[in-house]
Amino acid sequence: MNEIATLDISSSLKRIGSQTDVLGECPLWDDVLKCLYWVDIRRPAIRRWSLESGEIDTWSMPGLVGSIALVDDGRLLVALPDQIALFSPATGDIHSLVANFSMPEGHRFNDGRCDSSGRFWVGSMHNITRAPEGALFCLEGKGPLRKMLSGVCIPNSLAFSPTGDTLYFADSLHYQIHAYTYTQATGTMGAAKLFAESAPPAFPDGSAVDAEGFVWNAEFNGGRLLRYAPDGRIDRIVTLPVDRPTCCAFGGADLDILFITSTSQNLSDSERALQPMAGALMAFRPGVQGLPEPRFSLTGPRAS
Repeated sequence: MNEIATLDISSSLKRIGSQTDVLGECPLWDDVLKCLYWVDIRRPAIRRWSLESGEIDTWSMPGLVGSIALVDDGRLLVALPDQIALFSPATGDIHSLVANFSMPEGHRFNDGRCDSSGRFWVGSMHNITRAPEGALFCLEGKGPLRKMLSGVCIPNSLAFSPTGDTLYFADSLHYQIHAYTYTQATGTMGAAKLFAESAPPAFPDGSAVDAEGFVWNAEFNGGRLLRYAPDGRIDRIVTLPVDRPTCCAFGGADLDILFITSTSQNLSDSERALQPMAGALMAFRPGVQGLPEPRFSLTGPRAS
């Protein structure tokens, strides 16, 4: 039996910036500009940290911003409640790509990620009730959105294996991550198998895959990151100073820094006092490297 390593990174974990997010999510490394983008869903805003300058820029969004993706023309794809839009950090302009999307009342987008062919996968959810009314969608080029799964409560943990033949996805309130066979040529999900489970109240939130094919998952209400081997075995446990980490992403010049977003919403005063890092963007070096983040293709899927 392989031993699980439990890491205390309290001495090496760094806080990035002084801002406190209400609901930080979707960290995303731009390997061209050498910067990290992420969102504060509730503010709502997109933020960017520059590796070179250390400065943080913030852009307000017109609605709850569930997730973002890099685009092959240098812009960002932004999942807003009523549209999928293109945002230019250089100018601040927002242009609709998929407009007037018929999102049910009270729903919003949540976790999203691109596959290596440039498709954008994104989930939706009821913003308040978390009833099983959400869905998982796939966007190719200018659309339309294809519905791939329905009956979703909280879509999370979207990630792809390095070879692109496995799609990871969690409906968080089922406390499970599933691994689906994935066909890059057609952008379709195949059979699902149980990949990992969590013990309530902790549930799987956002994930990142490293260069060795291991899945790093932020365990919301669990106060930790878990590194899963490709067979679903827990390989490493990283304890954190916040109970509610939300997502993680590899970045840095050598993709050897793991960035972690977190939330400060719905915490009592006593909880905030015990968790001064809640809502912070954090980072440490885990000893492994990540993979470059794929970019959304405006002209449709690229050949794999």
